[in-house]
Amino acid sequence: MARSNSRRWTAPSRYPRTARVNEVLREIIANELERHDDEGPLELVTITGVEVDPEFQQAKVYFSALATSATPEEVAAALDDRRIRLQAVVAKNVRLKRTPQLTFVADPAIAEGERVEGILRDIKQADAGDDA
Repeated sequence: MARSNSRRWTAPSRYPRTARVNEVLREIIANELERHDDEGPLELVTITGVEVDPEFQQAKVYFSALATSATPEEVAAALDDRRIRLQAVVAKNVRLKRTPQLTFVADPAIAEGERVEGILRDIKQADAGDDA
């Protein structure tokens, strides 16, 4: 019995392609940093997310550096120094028409979360002081 190839099966898209590429890039970059950067300002850096533009030309890489003594600007500069190598790893592992140019940005959600946590801690201490 012959099968017709007139219909090609395609997997249903559960979320947009850019979201899938964002996650793949985050994993690749995080793994590469974990593998090669054991010292210096990138010792305890976490890649928290990636945002690729719809044309896949630019990608913002968000990072967190909570436990390091380096400032977010120093960490961003250290990541930028490794940008070419990271882009080469991305190009090797992901099949895209073009490899997006990476830019590194401190994750604003982390700083905002720390701020909210500090406010909540202050409220709790104030409540404990009122009870005493």
